[in-house]
Amino acid sequence: MIFAIEEINNSTKLLPGIRLGYQIHDSCASVVMAVHVAFQLSNGLDPVFYTGDNCSQSGTVMAIVGTSGSTPSISVSRVIGPSNIPQVSHFATCACLSNKQEYPSFFRTIPSDQFQADALAKLVKHFGWTWVGAVRSDSDYGNNGMASFLDSAHKEGICVEYSESFYRTHPRSRIQRVADVIRRSTAMVIVAFAASGDMRILLEELSRKPFPPRQWIGSESWVTDPDLLRFTFCTGTIGFGIQQSVIPGLRDFLLRLSPTEVAASPVLTEFWEDAFNCRLGKSVKADF
Repeated sequence: MIFAIEEINNSTKLLPGIRLGYQIHDSCASVVMAVHVAFQLSNGLDPVFYTGDNCSQSGTVMAIVGTSGSTPSISVSRVIGPSNIPQVSHFATCACLSNKQEYPSFFRTIPSDQFQADALAKLVKHFGWTWVGAVRSDSDYGNNGMASFLDSAHKEGICVEYSESFYRTHPRSRIQRVADVIRRSTAMVIVAFAASGDMRILLEELSRKPFPPRQWIGSESWVTDPDLLRFTFCTGTIGFGIQQSVIPGLRDFLLRLSPTEVAASPVLTEFWEDAFNCRLGKSVKADF
């Protein structure tokens, strides 16, 4: 995000004569946190929003970028929509967000889940799997995505043995019940329309007891998550990933950052420590 804004500010073609200021907030995948920040932004910020000398607006938010989750994005849109503040998300895929009557100021740079749901049903049909199980995140993303998949699957002649929902904050008994349904089921193929964080919780529960091999079909949120590769029983999972590309200049931007610059920003510190497997102490010296 910081790199993108600096690219815009340093360009003579993108927004000539305009310099963007910004604040970055971590929604922590929390609706409460996202709504809190949305109210803060829509009500105006401190008198000085950007500390540079070229700022012509004081505390006026022109747009909001985010969030990555569908449910937080829906909540933010309902807060800022009446103020006509544009919102652009890079990862909120719920088909419901395409409703311009409900979310008139919401935009995104990623396709609606309706396309993915249709494609997943055709993928399952392509391999001749007509008896499947289904699990989903108990969220706008999971519930709407799975509803679209089930509708498409029915049209393709695919039968669904079960459809279970769960969420990362649910009690373990709820997660255990979903895991037991999977273990007892006769369907050898499981379609999982779930967020990565939710899927991790379910897979950890499944790993506690051995169960017959299953063919997993994953939604884009978790199917390419490298952290989930440690679950060997997910080997062979297929699904549709988001198209990747090389962002020119991003690598050099990250490598130019000094530990001092990184330590001055909580956002960069978190990224740095995760990407380079190091720890930045108060002395601003990297402990590799």
